[in-house]
Amino acid sequence: MRAPLLALIYATLALSGPAPLAASDLPSDGPSDGPQEVRQQEPAPVDAGRFITSRRSALELPLPDESDSFFFVVYGDRTGGPDEGVEILRAAVDETNLLGPDLVMTVGDLIQGYNTPEPWMAQMREFRGVMSGLRSPWFPVAGNHDIYFREAAGERRPAEEHEGRYEMHFGPLWYAFKHKSAWFIVLYTDEANPKTGERNFGKAECQVMSPEQLAWLDETLEVTKDAPHVFVFCHHPRWIGGKYGSDWDKVHRRLVAAGNVKGVFGGHIHRMRYDPRDGIEYFALATVGGHQGGSVPEAGYLHCYDLVTVRPGRIERATLPVGAAMDPREITGEVSAEAPRLTRVIPSIARPIVIAEDGSVKTEIEVTIQNPVARPVEMELRLASPDPRWRLTPDHAHGRLAARGAATVKFQLEHSPSEIDGAFQLPSLALGFDYLTDTARFAIPVREHPLPIDLSALPPASRPPTEQVLQLRGSAHARVSAASIPLPDGPFTVEAWVKGRSFAARQGLVCRTENSEYGLFADSGRLSFSVHLDGAYVKVKAAEEDGMTPGQWHHVAGVFDGEEVRLYLDGELVARAPASGPRTPNQLPLIVGGDVQSSGGATSTLSGEIDEVRLSRGARYLGREFTPQRRHAPDAQTVLLLPMDGALGPYLRGAQAAGATMAAGARLILE
Repeated sequence: MRAPLLALIYATLALSGPAPLAASDLPSDGPSDGPQEVRQQEPAPVDAGRFITSRRSALELPLPDESDSFFFVVYGDRTGGPDEGVEILRAAVDETNLLGPDLVMTVGDLIQGYNTPEPWMAQMREFRGVMSGLRSPWFPVAGNHDIYFREAAGERRPAEEHEGRYEMHFGPLWYAFKHKSAWFIVLYTDEANPKTGERNFGKAECQVMSPEQLAWLDETLEVTKDAPHVFVFCHHPRWIGGKYGSDWDKVHRRLVAAGNVKGVFGGHIHRMRYDPRDGIEYFALATVGGHQGGSVPEAGYLHCYDLVTVRPGRIERATLPVGAAMDPREITGEVSAEAPRLTRVIPSIARPIVIAEDGSVKTEIEVTIQNPVARPVEMELRLASPDPRWRLTPDHAHGRLAARGAATVKFQLEHSPSEIDGAFQLPSLALGFDYLTDTARFAIPVREHPLPIDLSALPPASRPPTEQVLQLRGSAHARVSAASIPLPDGPFTVEAWVKGRSFAARQGLVCRTENSEYGLFADSGRLSFSVHLDGAYVKVKAAEEDGMTPGQWHHVAGVFDGEEVRLYLDGELVARAPASGPRTPNQLPLIVGGDVQSSGGATSTLSGEIDEVRLSRGARYLGREFTPQRRHAPDAQTVLLLPMDGALGPYLRGAQAAGATMAAGARLILE
């Protein structure tokens, strides 16, 4: 599933052989100028043998340096999380193979551990099985979960705990190896207390490195002294002090004296942390499947892995959340073309929700979803409302739709009798898909769709002392569901009174246009009207001299009479064009004060005020001019009338059983 960057990706990989633990000769390169020096890489001189063109140019393009460079990946802790955490590790392996690093390092806590030999062996085989799917060699580091023994009936804790078992199945507790110009040193931070034999990472007196390991480190730093890059890996980030005490100072002094240690990597704390010190960069890694609260992902509380790029004179490091890397080979032409079609699916709801006179609701709705693509999809529908007086049964449903298939889901909605106040909100219907291929799934962004509403059973609203209008600022708008405005094919009229605060390059006034239907627009103050007929738009637009004036009320009307499209501004004909054919329908809402998007949301919104929006069957206006009426009364031709003279909670009262939902800051004001 391709989802937001922090999503988990589940994948299955084949198992391969164990990771090598090999070393080879020192490089001939001299030492670097300093452990933290960062320089811009100098471009290589232009080599006629490396650059070919048949064109002449005064500009010489610098070529990349061909000297030795590479990159590696570092994984954080696997353990401490749920069993499903191994699937996060599996996803990281899958993504790492897409990146193709030279090698992969770990920082310990490879298995859950804290157990006896039998479960320890099972967990070891599981971890190695997943990691053997890597196409790059990988190298282990021992952590407390890998070593600590938990006693069980009949099995006493041995003094070495799981150390021998770890070295038999993972490798040495400490070791070093060379790759290209760099050396990699692995240290062990869970040795027993030299006096008591206790292993406890919570006690400073147990955080002591043995003389044996320190002597080995001294010898190794001598062997690696001419390498330009040395990296150190361990489990516990002892450099942060506190419960870790001060024993790491002995190690730190050795690393500083070496002069070529560029970075030290640890884990255990399950969050990212950066602590540069004396020219050495200290990094604590987060998790790859371990326990992760994820309280602040962007501050390093997440499942992720590190990429370290090594070049002459500089080291680069980046962190990728698990789920960030994608396989471009999976994005075929079919996927690229079909997946976006699912974002435009609008749930079909046969009837609007009727609000009873006492404000109660008790109804069943049927929601039909069509799969428009030639592959199966998984669908999820979810109902929710911030109004706690709703009872929704069920509140969600999911299922699989065959290619080009459809499904209908029934929901029971109940709302207790109450005033339709500011707290009253209909449930919204969230629709999400997973687009399925033979090898992958792609998560389609979840879209929310308002449910259609019928307010006709409620008592008529009393007229306010002064007429009201709908005020729109920023992204504010109102919307009317498609089910509430059943406009038949054939002649129709759409009109409104509009006062723009200012007019931008493109602003929707009353629109349902999305390669279909109709819309009134103001383009930098020039009125236009579009109708999608016989598979294409017919558009008429006022001349520049017939522009709309900011701060002034204008009556705007678009008419289709079956033979032509006409546009009227303040009762005068300003544009016309021949037009015929069937109107292309859609299931998108009508947006008042903007244009509609394929998702049903609003775009190109108006800054200003709107009043007396009316949609009618038939051509109301003929000829070259008429006298616009400031107020309308519903009649047999009226499909929608929004006089903007009263609201019930977030809803505008409309004629002919239609209602509009005010969204994103729209409000009624006295005019």
